[in-house]
Amino acid sequence: MASFPDCVNENDLDKAKFIGELLVPVAPFDQKSGREAWTVAFAPNGSYFAWSQGHRIVRLIPWTKCLRSFSVSAGEEGTNPTSPRHLSRQNSDGGLTVPLADEPREHTIDCGDTVWGLAFGSSVPEKQSRCVNIEWHRFKFGQDQLLLATGLNNGRIKIWDVYSGKLLLNLMDHTDVVRDLTFAPDGSLMLVSASRDKTLRVWDLKDDGNMVKVLRGHQNWVYCSAFSPDSSILCSVGAGKAVFIWNMDKFTLIRKLEGHHNDVVSCAFSPDGALLATASYDTRVIVWDHHKATILLELGHLFPPPSPIFAGGANDRWVRSVSFCPDGRHIASITDDRFVRFWSIEERAPQAIASLSNGLCCAFSAEGSVLAAGTRDGGVHFWESPRSIASLQHMCRMAVRRVLTTQQVEALAIPTPLQDYLAYRVI
Repeated sequence: MASFPDCVNENDLDKAKFIGELLVPVAPFDQKSGREAWTVAFAPNGSYFAWSQGHRIVRLIPWTKCLRSFSVSAGEEGTNPTSPRHLSRQNSDGGLTVPLADEPREHTIDCGDTVWGLAFGSSVPEKQSRCVNIEWHRFKFGQDQLLLATGLNNGRIKIWDVYSGKLLLNLMDHTDVVRDLTFAPDGSLMLVSASRDKTLRVWDLKDDGNMVKVLRGHQNWVYCSAFSPDSSILCSVGAGKAVFIWNMDKFTLIRKLEGHHNDVVSCAFSPDGALLATASYDTRVIVWDHHKATILLELGHLFPPPSPIFAGGANDRWVRSVSFCPDGRHIASITDDRFVRFWSIEERAPQAIASLSNGLCCAFSAEGSVLAAGTRDGGVHFWESPRSIASLQHMCRMAVRRVLTTQQVEALAIPTPLQDYLAYRVI
């Protein structure tokens, strides 16, 4: 069994450029479970980076500070423990770096329990609460409001003000671990939580965090959920192989996507909303046309491809996380074989790879130039994303697919080859 197909020589693959890492102090008790960085997140406006560094602690660091520290250390020795390239919990508290006068503040948040999920949310005043009958609200979120939601081991969700680090809301309704959180991208401050209690819950933070709906259908743990870019569709995945697609205007199940042979643990939409990537313990990332429930691309992490029986059991190629780059052309995956892979949707082999032990999660920065990956030791590693100039064709396709579904594309009076290109049947 190999990590790459026979036609691909691992030594010939490009190596992603490592640019830095965020470390946490090592203590004897840290060798136990509880120190994992289960989730990492970038603020939509690119102002902050957050990660759960284990033992109830969430770190909020201005993203410009990270980039500045990494770039300053480019010519320094990487083994120097005080180099800004290796930010620890101690020096990131201000011991070695002085923030600029107008730079956002750094925060350390003690959430009171193990943090499993993180999500940033920003408000758009024009997006009103769905609860139109209540005129008074405890919170009135402004245009510059930036929130951080944390999902905890005890089933609670805590909402924090990113700029002040203050606790705003404490949401309680889940009966088990809140594994994942996602905000609607439209600025409505609708929050969806995925839990081990087999449900997803929809919360309206503009209505003081009241719960709007419980989405039921999963028969086992729910691992992850993701909104489409227009906030109209939600994907949820979990134990049980199925991928659920929900209508978030009516809060109803649209369809299930079937094709994985093991638990599905991560999902992400492309920035135009046309494609959906799902990662599974069956050693594969599948890229779907979720409008038609068809598989467009399979990205394998074990060769020769395992049988469904083998893929459905324990193996050392479990895919832990998948993330879609904002350029719409690249995908990153984290796998138990100690590799980070950068894929192009135009190819079936990785475009670049990087070494990473015990990786758990990954996320692209808001502009797509950097990938962050969290690990079991509570640290975060950063790499530059593959760089290439998108073709005018691809940019036009993304512009069209932001407003048209696959069915609407197929109804256009255009040549079949162009239809196939717009529908991503021809990448």
